[in-house]
Amino acid sequence: QVQLVESGGGLVHPGGSLRLSCAASGRAFSNYPAGWFRQAPGKERVFVASINWSGGSTNYADSVKGRFTISRDNHKNTVSLQMNSLKPEDTAVYYCARGSSYLSTSTQGYIYWGKGTQVTVSP
Repeated sequence: QVQLVESGGGLVHPGGSLRLSCAASGRAFSNYPAGWFRQAPGKERVFVASINWSGGSTNYADSVKGRFTISRDNHKNTVSLQMNSLKPEDTAVYYCARGSSYLSTSTQGYIYWGKGTQVTVSP
């Protein structure tokens, strides 16, 4: 099993920034891709960003390109999501996930999930 715990969510004004962190424990984490997804009330969970095992390859949803940056520290078993220029439409619960063997934008490509952290962007 892999346990993932997200932190760093909160309330921020439009245009502000937040940094989400995901701490992993348990089975191997650094050898696998990781990703961030988000789910707004009444909507499906959608892809935000992903990163391969080494950190050398990343992928972003069009809606966050240029504003969000995903990174990882395999020594600390963490994955982070730096979110800048936040908009009200970024409001959602953000989930960290560990992938299987390839970089995926689908929830089907991820095996382990955290419980999420709430991000609210409001004036």
